[in-house]
Amino acid sequence: MKIAIPVDDPNLETSVCQSFGRTPYFLIYDTETKERKFIDNSAAASQGGAGIKAAQSIVDNKSEVVLTPLCGENAAEVLNAAGIKIYKTRDASAMDNINAFIEGQLSLLEEIHPGFHGNGSK
Repeated sequence: MKIAIPVDDPNLETSVCQSFGRTPYFLIYDTETKERKFIDNSAAASQGGAGIKAAQSIVDNKSEVVLTPLCGENAAEVLNAAGIKIYKTRDASAMDNINAFIEGQLSLLEEIHPGFHGNGSK
């Protein structure tokens, strides 16, 4: 299973980024092979639609699960349409959140916030 996580830096011990659409990187982690790759989030600098573009890159990388602290409604719609489940992260490193997910300790993200519609702020 491939898991996608928005991260601040390209390493497993980095923090999970608070902004899904404007995260600098996504960690794509394969739970079966333990393979990991970090992809640049080209949507981070977008004037608008960052969440949608970021979500599409997750779909394109064939992830089945997203671990994130927050997700906007536009990104969530793209992920849901692709059958990708969204789980809420803990205040811990990316790897700690992966392990928590594998152990069944993370819950589905239920609070989806309205999109920011291009103002680029939190």
